[in-house]
Amino acid sequence: MNFEGFDLNLLAAFDALMAERNVTKAAAMAGVSQPAMSAALARLRRAFDDPLFIRSAEGLQPTAKAQAIAPPVAEALARIRGIMHPAEAFDPAAQTLSFTLGLTEYPLHIALPALSKKFAALAPNGTLHIRSFTDRDETVALLDSGKIDAALSVTPTKTQRRIVSVPLLSDEFVTLTAKDDGTARDEMTLQRFLAMKHILASPEGNRYGLMDEMLRERGLTRQVALTLPSMFAIPALLPGSHYVSTVLRRVAATSACREALTITEPPLPMPQIQFHLLWHQRTQDHAAHRWLREMIGAVCLEID
Repeated sequence: MNFEGFDLNLLAAFDALMAERNVTKAAAMAGVSQPAMSAALARLRRAFDDPLFIRSAEGLQPTAKAQAIAPPVAEALARIRGIMHPAEAFDPAAQTLSFTLGLTEYPLHIALPALSKKFAALAPNGTLHIRSFTDRDETVALLDSGKIDAALSVTPTKTQRRIVSVPLLSDEFVTLTAKDDGTARDEMTLQRFLAMKHILASPEGNRYGLMDEMLRERGLTRQVALTLPSMFAIPALLPGSHYVSTVLRRVAATSACREALTITEPPLPMPQIQFHLLWHQRTQDHAAHRWLREMIGAVCLEID
């Protein structure tokens, strides 16, 4: 890329497209016409040599490259705004802060331990309230109502212009069996996988998961023998059983039972799951909220 000839306004267009996942809505957010936003997207695709956004029934879906560059682009734009509209330095230690953070189960277990320690160290007079929820689409209502100041979750099924979203954490799926299970092997074949009884975590009570959808596409089904709302409860249920379960890698890695488990790749290729930091547009330029988001982002970057 010839940076000297790159129009930095394209980064603002990219940021709007990431937020809205719709050319018309992104144009309204950026204050330009729909044809101008379409032209900006075409220029972005040429500049980055990547489609960046793929059309789907749910709107524009970002490619892997778009997801990778979204955080640094958002950070760069924030720094530019800060230069153009400088604010007084914010000192969290000198403030009496109170925030409510909405967390789904995964970030509650994976991010909160480090996050709470960081918050206590940087804002000794502050209070951090945690509100848990299971339905990803509840995020928008909680942010709209002000019941939470930010959320760590998978993104809602429908994007909203007023809700800002930045990917912070990702994880891949692994398949777990008990080491003392005679059927456990170094490699989990699809035939062996389908012959076993499965434990499924379904926080929203759907009684099916991503694995079931992928099997259905191939005309296959599995026997789900146990469903429960918590993925993090699953590792403790496996030792001494003949169950199998497919969970996110850090769920197994952080379990006290991990030494009693055999961890293999799933028998089908599974996509990574991304968890986003979400907040309402009205708090975008609020100094305390900006500090909270930056702190959360720094903590998530350090998670192994």
